[in-house]
Amino acid sequence: MQDLTEGVARFQRDVFPAKAELFARLAAHHAPHTLFIGCSDARVVPELITGAEPGDLFVVRTAGNLVPAYAPGADGVAASIEYAVAALGVKDIVVCGHSACGAMTALAEGHDLGGVPAVASWLRLADASVARTAAAGDVPALVRENVLAQLANLATHPSVAKALAGEEVALHGWVYDIPTGRVEDLTATGAALAA
Repeated sequence: MQDLTEGVARFQRDVFPAKAELFARLAAHHAPHTLFIGCSDARVVPELITGAEPGDLFVVRTAGNLVPAYAPGADGVAASIEYAVAALGVKDIVVCGHSACGAMTALAEGHDLGGVPAVASWLRLADASVARTAAAGDVPALVRENVLAQLANLATHPSVAKALAGEEVALHGWVYDIPTGRVEDLTATGAALAA
């Protein structure tokens, strides 16, 4: 906890004053251009990877960057998607998987998740991705299949479907490679994004 409190002190002393004008604008205006759905993994930091400033990204992080298909009822992921698309009018939605993903590794390698029942239940949302992955144990292939499956799930959300039909939003599937910093864009014929 000491590291965090020291970080807050550095932020208040060094970062905030340098960006005071930006924060003053953000206090009255919230207009991110992109909804970024990434994994909860602490090694995947959307703003750092993209070079985004505060206010640029509306970020949702879930274990395995999973997006449940739309279903009526209370759902924090669905509510965040709907708000980003319908209220904030984001123009792009990125689903970003990553190398060495613990969730995808557990599924690919068939780990026993009996001791973490909530995790096991959540990861069942990736069953279709597992089924579409050709080789059992192939974590990189599962990561890619999972990103594509989550893009398909996104399209089931009414706000996203409406925005897609009106060509008001574009979907992007990325895979971030932790050791190299490379980002592969699965929705642009597998091209790596410029570093």
